[in-house]
Amino acid sequence: MFDSETLLTGLIIFFARIGDVSLGTVRTIITVQGRSAAAFFLAIFEILIWIWVVSTVVQQVRTQPLLALFYAFGFATGNFLGIALERRIALGHIVLRVFTRRAGAEIARRLRAEGQPVTLFHGEGLQGPIDELYIACRRRDLPRWLETVSREDPEAFWVTDMPRDICRFPRADAAARGGWRSVFKRK
Repeated sequence: MFDSETLLTGLIIFFARIGDVSLGTVRTIITVQGRSAAAFFLAIFEILIWIWVVSTVVQQVRTQPLLALFYAFGFATGNFLGIALERRIALGHIVLRVFTRRAGAEIARRLRAEGQPVTLFHGEGLQGPIDELYIACRRRDLPRWLETVSREDPEAFWVTDMPRDICRFPRADAAARGGWRSVFKRK
């Protein structure tokens, strides 16, 4: 039967499942990035929520089979939300490689003027000379750098790679930094 108690329990299961699956998704991504300490603590919270939710569903699913549906929808929603959350907070670094036939030097100059280190390579592409810009940056800065690239050369081709390890990350100028570091004037 569908009563208010079943609905309330179902909603709690739904939202708890969103929480633990979102944590699991973010934990998996930061584990791949090598952030083992953060992954450790997220895993603790994730599994505590999961155990509570699973035990609740297992105990009540015979009398309230609708709870399985809340569980499944919470899982699916948690996957979606976890990916969106991880993209939003954009932890870690990324390597952006830009290939352009006409604006390599100008793109490099603009990015460097904003404090972003860039390595410029000259090469030969399918249709003649090209420039490749190699840019190691914070993931949260990627949209800004892609906007600069598109403004200078709308026909530029770009690709990103996720670096596993970085020995020394090239820092942008302190003036170009934002967030809490700029408030506290930290590097």
